[in-house]
Amino acid sequence: MQSLSFVSTDNAPQAIGPYSQACIHNGLIYTSGQIALTPQGDFIQGDIVAQATQVLENIKAILESSGSSLRKVIKTSVFLSDMEHFNALNEVYAYYFDTHKPARSTVAVKTLPKNALVEIECIAAL
Repeated sequence: MQSLSFVSTDNAPQAIGPYSQACIHNGLIYTSGQIALTPQGDFIQGDIVAQATQVLENIKAILESSGSSLRKVIKTSVFLSDMEHFNALNEVYAYYFDTHKPARSTVAVKTLPKNALVEIECIAAL
């Protein structure tokens, strides 16, 4: 049986509930959903661009602390508070996933923790 390990880095916000930043199993990293919290735990109140940037910086830090990177992301799941943010999110997302284009689902949800505008989770290879 493959081992299961949990990821914890000070370069991304600590979990605000009973979960880990990410889990590693069978050569894959599964991140928990990230909202616009700084590594110190402060919530970014800015617009979708500011929030999406912080979210993707958090994911990048979690992946890099595990020996992976954004270039190894296989799939992302994006949760938006409003589909009106879709185009602005795509601009930020395209910066982080330039030529590497992982599979993605994007859905609008009623609310997110701390009334965030966006939450993103991903699956990446080691």
